[in-house]
Amino acid sequence: MMKFEFRTVPCIVVEAGAADRLGPLLREHYLQTRLCLVTDRFLHQSGMLDGALASLKNAGWQVQVIDHVIADPPEHIVLEAAEQARRSGAEVIVGLGGGSSMDVAKLLAILLGGDQPLTDMYGIGNVRGQRLPLVQIPTTAGTGSEVTPVSIVTTGETTKSGVVSPMLYADMAILDARLTLGLPAKATAATGIDAMVHAIEAYTSKHLKNPVSDMLAVRALALLSANLLPACENGNDLAAREAMLLGAMLAGQAFANAPVAAVHALAYPIGGIFHVPHGLSNSLVLPHVLRFNAPDAAARYAELAELIVPGCSGSDEARTHAFIARLEDLTRSTGIERTLREVGVRQADLRHMAREAMKQTRLLGNNPREVREEDAYAIYAAAL
Repeated sequence: MMKFEFRTVPCIVVEAGAADRLGPLLREHYLQTRLCLVTDRFLHQSGMLDGALASLKNAGWQVQVIDHVIADPPEHIVLEAAEQARRSGAEVIVGLGGGSSMDVAKLLAILLGGDQPLTDMYGIGNVRGQRLPLVQIPTTAGTGSEVTPVSIVTTGETTKSGVVSPMLYADMAILDARLTLGLPAKATAATGIDAMVHAIEAYTSKHLKNPVSDMLAVRALALLSANLLPACENGNDLAAREAMLLGAMLAGQAFANAPVAAVHALAYPIGGIFHVPHGLSNSLVLPHVLRFNAPDAAARYAELAELIVPGCSGSDEARTHAFIARLEDLTRSTGIERTLREVGVRQADLRHMAREAMKQTRLLGNNPREVREEDAYAIYAAAL
């Protein structure tokens, strides 16, 4: 058998309504009393957290809510949150929200558990020391951050850096689909396609692809592709929401072990420069990266086609064409933007974007086909 290593979160709870009994659920695992809950202002002020906060209080938890997390969090947001959590004497960290809230929660658990500066953590395997107990609760079905060892920080005006370490795996992930009910269709679509990209890139990753990550990626893609449109069309379809949340988590487990590649690398400049949400950035370049990769990845794309294209048959190339066409049909049906022009990108921006994408060496090295700057430029031009 091939040699590989697989890691994931040791405890996963999947239960509709789990957030409303968060206090006793955490009491089953922790004796501490001071808890820091990391979220965003919208979730806090909307009342979505009221059930969880009441449950925590009733179970004897002293809760400090940090709600100033924003999308693509810059370093100063992370450091301010860490200082706030430190002043509260936090003993347990809970991330509740989208990927940004969960990414900040990961870093808080590390920063409060030791004295290593954040700037020393960037890259792969650079985290030292211990961390505080960490629980993650997603409110979107997309990033899979609740089960990944990765945290992304905006480190410059337009650049992002990753902290990648097994220390960032949470102790517990809680999937409560009721927290995702009513998410707007466009946000549902963008985050759902983001999760599909995770599954696709994990399945075709040049490095660390393995039988367990393959199994998870296949199941994730089947769940996500079948439930994306139902979840977009009816924001209160609990069954579709549960399937999307589970699919996103499985895709997260897959790419946590078989890492993502060029779709993400080319998406980062779109998000960093034009402030486009991460899932939408991925969606905009997805079909064009797949077409570029096809000469080296057609056999694997053909295998995935059989999951999402009814009656798919023919050569690897024919099935790959059908696979990409089906993904484009799904995107079109959701109504989200489909071209770079629609999010403010112009021809004159493409060269700078291509140069920025080339900085994502951590991701580009996993791509099934080598990507040069001219290739990145051509992909952006096709997506324009």
